[in-house]
Amino acid sequence: MRAIPDKFLQLKSRGDKAFIPFITAGDPDLETTVRLVPELARSGSDLVELGIPFSDPVADGPTIQRSSERALKRGYRLADYLEAVRSIRRATDVPIILFSYYNPLYQYGLERLARDARAAGVDGMLVTDMTPEESDEYRACLEMNEMDAIFLAAPTSNDERIEKIANCSRGFVYLVSCTGVTGARESLSDSIVPTLRRIRSHTDLPVAVGFGISRPDQVRKIWSIADGAVVGSAIVALIEQSGCQTEILSRVRDFCGRLTGRSCA
Repeated sequence: MRAIPDKFLQLKSRGDKAFIPFITAGDPDLETTVRLVPELARSGSDLVELGIPFSDPVADGPTIQRSSERALKRGYRLADYLEAVRSIRRATDVPIILFSYYNPLYQYGLERLARDARAAGVDGMLVTDMTPEESDEYRACLEMNEMDAIFLAAPTSNDERIEKIANCSRGFVYLVSCTGVTGARESLSDSIVPTLRRIRSHTDLPVAVGFGISRPDQVRKIWSIADGAVVGSAIVALIEQSGCQTEILSRVRDFCGRLTGRSCA
C-alpha cells in the first residue's frame, strides 16, 4: 500500500479526517524546512505539502508568492529540495507531497525527477499547471516509481472535466474551494458541497479541500463534508511574521495544534 492512500484508509478506519499543511520549501531556509516538517507531523498533520519555489507562481496569492521569492533568493536547486526531503525522512514518515509548477520539473527531467524524488522519500506530486490531458508522460513516470499524481478540481470544472480529473488522480483529489489564487478568506464558498458531490459521483478517492482555510471552525466545517483540509497561506504568513527558527517551529506547531484540536505527541 502506498503511503497516501494508506493514510486516508487509516483515518477512515477510526472515523477521522486528514489535516494537510502546506509550507514553501526553503522559506526562510532549508534547515528550517527540514526541522519544521517533523514538527508538523507531531502537531497532528497527516500529510504535508512541500511547495517548490517558482518565479512565476500564477496560482498563488501574495503570501505564498513572497515565500517563494525568499526561498529563490537562497539559490536553492530542485536537487537541494530533494536532499531536504531525504533529511526529513530521518525524522518522520509523514507522507510528503511535492507541490509545484511544471517548469522546474520539466527542466530537471521527468524520469530523473520521479526516480530521485521517490528515492528521497516523496510520496506524491501535485503540479498546479499540469492538465490531465497533457499528463500521460508525467503520470507514467510517477506510476513507475509508485508515487501518486494528484490533480486539482474546481467549482468551475464541468462534469466531463471532473471525470477526467478523477480518472487521472491517485491518492486523493484536491478540490479548490473557490476561484482565484491561494490566500486566507473570511468565509468558505457555498459551491464546495455541490462540487464534492459531483467529484464523488466519478470516484471513490478521498477528496481534500484547500484554498482559503485558516481557522479552526473552517477546518471543522471542511472535515464535516470532505476527507481532508489543506491549510497553506495562514501557515506561510506565520513563518513570515516569525523571527528565529525556534520561534517559527514553536508558533507553527501551536497554530496547527489549535487548527486541529490535536495535542502534540
